[in-house]
Amino acid sequence: MDKRIDIDYLKRNNLILFEAISGSQAYGLATPESDTDIKGVFYLPKEMFYANQFIDQVNNDSNDIVYYEIGKYIELLVKNNPNILELLCTPEQHVLCKHPLMDLVKPQDFLSKLAKETFAGYAMTQVKKAKGLNKKFNNPVAEKRLTALDFCFILSGKGAVPLSDWLAKENKRQEYCGLVKLDHTKGLFALYYQEHDAYKGIVKDETSNELRCSSVGKEAILIAYLFFNQEAYTAHCKRYAEYWAWVEQRNEQRYKGSQEHGKGYDAKNMMHTIRLLQQAKELFATGKLSVVSPNREELLAIKKGNKDYDDLLLDAENLMLEINHFAAASTMIEKPDEAKARKVLISIREQLYRNL
Repeated sequence: MDKRIDIDYLKRNNLILFEAISGSQAYGLATPESDTDIKGVFYLPKEMFYANQFIDQVNNDSNDIVYYEIGKYIELLVKNNPNILELLCTPEQHVLCKHPLMDLVKPQDFLSKLAKETFAGYAMTQVKKAKGLNKKFNNPVAEKRLTALDFCFILSGKGAVPLSDWLAKENKRQEYCGLVKLDHTKGLFALYYQEHDAYKGIVKDETSNELRCSSVGKEAILIAYLFFNQEAYTAHCKRYAEYWAWVEQRNEQRYKGSQEHGKGYDAKNMMHTIRLLQQAKELFATGKLSVVSPNREELLAIKKGNKDYDDLLLDAENLMLEINHFAAASTMIEKPDEAKARKVLISIREQLYRNL
């Protein structure tokens, strides 16, 4: 973002075209702990626009105040972006300021059947994400990553024993082991043993991802066969990395809340997912987008974790069926008219820049 363009700059230079309360306050879902989110629309100073110095978004550090440049705003409306359609349909009581030119941007020109993909599609993506989070909540990964050695086994009779157990029982060290890869096999090695650094060992160190092979003389005595389950080790490393990246990036307040209700999902995220699906259903049933949720208590109950995870997934699936039903019968336009939207944008810019 251009350092000259920040929220204060927009306000000092009267560049804000539209500003409204958004988020939980606008949805009617605010609680005493809720922040007040602000979204709006601005336009670039004339000299920046004509110099092609385009800035499409301005926000504060916490991202709870966001303004979209009028061109980006129209572009997102054409795409039926859920957040931007909500901004367009903000109830009057939540509108903080509105330039008269914004009346040229009409809901009926943008609300379309495309919303089935954007609203419901986004919501179902969140459901899939919730399934992944559910696995992370209920299947934590130990802080210490397993090593390649933990996925090595010594063949014994009709079964196999963990390498660590075998080494302990035989009073041997992995550093003195020598491996020879067996041809035409996967993950199978012949194991030899000799102390005093005759061989390279099974791994270089605990961070190694692969086993080491050694040069073994013809006189060496085979003492065991070793199997390395590399696929399982690779899967563990991937899961370990994903889990601890999630731990680092997760919203701790939400995570603690999820721990408290013990249902194994991000309750706030699931509340907004169900809200979005209910909103899409109403849109296709009535042709109008309602920002305020009529079922505050039901949604807040979800946020508190009062519903089981599987029940919420079933609710989401049933809502999708209803959305498909109402969308099929809807008389809404198939998608916004891009050419008409461009003309509206051009008209707004011409009038804004005319006297500058």
